[in-house]
Amino acid sequence: MEDPRVLSIQSHVVSGYVGNKSAVFPLQLLGFEVDAINSVQFSNHTGYNTVKGQILTEKELAELVQGLSENNIEYYTHLLTGYVGSVSFLNQISSVVKHLREKNPNLIYVCDPVMGDSGKLYVPKELIPIYKNFIVPLATIITPNLFETELLTDITIKNVVDVWKAVDILHKKGCETVVISSAELGDDSSILSIFASTVKDKSLKKLSMDIKKTANKFTGTGDLFASSVF
Repeated sequence: MEDPRVLSIQSHVVSGYVGNKSAVFPLQLLGFEVDAINSVQFSNHTGYNTVKGQILTEKELAELVQGLSENNIEYYTHLLTGYVGSVSFLNQISSVVKHLREKNPNLIYVCDPVMGDSGKLYVPKELIPIYKNFIVPLATIITPNLFETELLTDITIKNVVDVWKAVDILHKKGCETVVISSAELGDDSSILSIFASTVKDKSLKKLSMDIKKTANKFTGTGDLFASSVF
């Protein structure tokens, strides 16, 4: 069995734990060798009043991957992507996935399609069709929240039946495993639901779980969740 190696392309913050700051260390604890590319380097996450820092361009991403390639060190068993802030960068990720699969056809691509939550977008709306038409078909595993699932499937989700309809659409787009990381359904706002579905060798497996919510609020939990589904 080959040693697991992950390329993680996500945001980085100096203060706090989101993106790669939230995902890399847990993956290392699980025994993965992790290489990180920071899509942004910010002083803090965007929930603060002020954010300062730098944004990696698609050209710079391509240069980093080219450097790995020219040194023959771009063999990975897994690719993990999270927050992306521009169409051009997301399109470049499609190229990265295809390149890494030329090196390793069995590459597992875990995509956390970070677009928004609770009905609010926090990326440009132009990213939605890129995720729908190009990224989801490339992904092995996708981990949207409920709002992101609606964006990817054009379904308004009000109940469990709607959830599984949306999941089926994502499977038909080519994604093997769909995990809806958080969903609030029904009248009980104290319950958070998780749904997962895998299609492999014509066999379909579905799972769901209800979790009691706490009164606390944390950032980076979605990034941590995506790093735990490998």
